[in-house]
Amino acid sequence: MPLEAKTAESLMTNPDQNNPDPLFLQLVSSFYSAAIMQMGKVINPLTGKVDRQMELAKNTIDLLGMLQSKTAGNLVATERDYLSHVLYELRMNYIDETEHPATTAEDTPVKPDAPPAPEV
Repeated sequence: MPLEAKTAESLMTNPDQNNPDPLFLQLVSSFYSAAIMQMGKVINPLTGKVDRQMELAKNTIDLLGMLQSKTAGNLVATERDYLSHVLYELRMNYIDETEHPATTAEDTPVKPDAPPAPEV
């Protein structure tokens, strides 16, 4: 069946095992963005300030780790690799932030948003 002929319902009941689910990638990206903001790496768009909340960042990273363990064996390669990459980046940033004292907003570099999601 050509891709154009597939309906949303058929994709939900019979997902194509070779293509990543865009909703899964979006979920991972959302958690990534939240954790980066919680670590004070980017400005909070709601407050316009850098908010450093390391406990919340740790919780968000742990949620992604739990998602990785609970979905093991059920992800296509692209989803699995993207989730692994995001977790690695967040964990390394978390270690970096916990080893250095908090800085002011002026000293905090603004980093790009989530790593680019793989094309679907």
